[in-house]
Amino acid sequence: MREVEILLPVLDSAKKALDSLRKIKFAGSKKTLDIYFVDPLRTDLKPDSNGRLIRALRLRRKGDRNYLTYKKDNFGEKDIWLYSDEHEVQISSFENGFEILKQLGFEILVEIKSVKHIYENERYEIILEDVDELGLFLEVERKNIADDENVEVVKKEIREFIEALGIKVGQELNIGKPELMLRKKISTSPVR
Repeated sequence: MREVEILLPVLDSAKKALDSLRKIKFAGSKKTLDIYFVDPLRTDLKPDSNGRLIRALRLRRKGDRNYLTYKKDNFGEKDIWLYSDEHEVQISSFENGFEILKQLGFEILVEIKSVKHIYENERYEIILEDVDELGLFLEVERKNIADDENVEVVKKEIREFIEALGIKVGQELNIGKPELMLRKKISTSPVR
């Protein structure tokens, strides 16, 4: 499945951003734990030379549901992220999923804890996400992307939708929260 979304840092307060989303159907708030894994024997799940995860293996606990996800990022002109091919399956036990990955030799790359406030309409899933150690983000994902749809056109529509929300946001990010967390950890690690 193609995942086409836009991620932006939110410059407004959480209260103001949530007030701006009131006109959209609220689907709930969920505590989320994402654990991204690397395989020490393979390079494809490791960050590239620019610190990006081109391919990612994630174990997620979102509320009372658990998922195992494999993602492959696709880039366009000027090496800008366009979309991800995402394969996700719900699993019954987060702990068992973690243990299976550990026993197969996978190691934790980064953990991300957040609270997601989820809104949706017929066309978009809108998430205001408060991420531990990183801050507040707005993520808007287009639902039901047809295989023949032009991703650039879809992203333009998402940008226009975001602008109409009236939430003050920063520049569109060309990386995801795992890469942001990795950069933060590198920048705050003591010099050796």
